[in-house]
Amino acid sequence: MKQTILTNWTFSRGFRLIIGIGIIVQAILSRDLAFSLVGLLFSSLAVFNVGCCGSGGCAVPTKNFTPSKKDSNYEEVV
Repeated sequence: MKQTILTNWTFSRGFRLIIGIGIIVQAILSRDLAFSLVGLLFSSLAVFNVGCCGSGGCAVPTKNFTPSKKDSNYEEVV
């Protein structure tokens, strides 16, 4: 858990954390509990490095495609 929090910080992860903290600050200034929960959600997603799809849930599987090197015969159709 500690390694997840302290490593692999990217620009988007830092940006999500800054947005989350900004939402929390705005919620405190406007005294809005629901808004602070949204800010807490954004901040926790950034800190724990997860997204809406979970850990790799949105990843598209790659196919191992190897083109065949077999010669093809073509016939002219009239």
